[in-house]
Amino acid sequence: MRDLRIVFMGTPDFAVTSLKHIIEAKYNVVGVITAPDRPAGRGRKLHQSAVKEYALSQDLPILQPTSLKSLEFLEDLKEWNPNLQVVVAFRMLPKIVWQLPEYGTFNLHASLLPQYRGAAPINWAVINGEKTTGVSTFFIDEKIDTGKMILQRETKIEEDETVGSLHDRLMVIGADLIVETLDLIKKGSVKTIPQPNSEVLKDAPKLTKENTRIDWSQEINSIYNHIRGLNPYPAAWTVIKNGEAELNAKIYDVSITLEEHSHELGTIIQEDNNLKVAVKNGYLFLNEIQLPGKRKMKTKDLLNGYQFEKHSKVL
Repeated sequence: MRDLRIVFMGTPDFAVTSLKHIIEAKYNVVGVITAPDRPAGRGRKLHQSAVKEYALSQDLPILQPTSLKSLEFLEDLKEWNPNLQVVVAFRMLPKIVWQLPEYGTFNLHASLLPQYRGAAPINWAVINGEKTTGVSTFFIDEKIDTGKMILQRETKIEEDETVGSLHDRLMVIGADLIVETLDLIKKGSVKTIPQPNSEVLKDAPKLTKENTRIDWSQEINSIYNHIRGLNPYPAAWTVIKNGEAELNAKIYDVSITLEEHSHELGTIIQEDNNLKVAVKNGYLFLNEIQLPGKRKMKTKDLLNGYQFEKHSKVL
């Protein structure tokens, strides 16, 4: 059995569950590396990462480098004398960092590699209407998410599942897979395999203002998948033309009805407490929405104090 001295690297909530599982499995975490504190909120107060908050609660040593190539950081890292590094939802590591430990550096990625390499694999799996996804552990190499795989675990994506619920499920599945991976490394029984070649590789690029905007010319299921793949974060958005006003609105929960109609695509129809948009092959009901300067709210609550004009439409 190997005596593991683990450095954990991660920043958001997704990574906290993995670190917590490692601690609860009684592995020796000699240090944690996370993002620097950042100003947030109206008061611009410094905000600690979710991983830092948990690490502090466990009295774990913490480093928050602005540069992963600085001599000061590398010296501090070497003082911990790690022989294994675990990376979950962190930034790209320079070679001098990932090749440091004797037993390597492995990463948890929230997809079934080689599919959905990149920054937002959970979102894009839902946006693209996938029926399954999963998590993978692999040893880091020079390129992004291309290293030799250790373990994978698959899970079903429900037809009405949002990226929020899928994120939370993969967070736990991934944390369990990390502990399984650690068990193999501890025993010295890891058997890696190269990532399989695939004729069609689907990427998971960073989410931007451009690729999160709703394209109302698409087929109804594509729009539906796009919105649920961005709910609750960062949220799909559109421009609503209501009279002379053009409003940037975030769209969250939606549902669909398949039926033929003669409305112009993008037309907004208000019926009692419901708001629906005419799209190809049916209507998309806006169940939860956020207008500029307002909080996110159920559409029926919004309509109590806000009126859509007869010829309103989405752009």
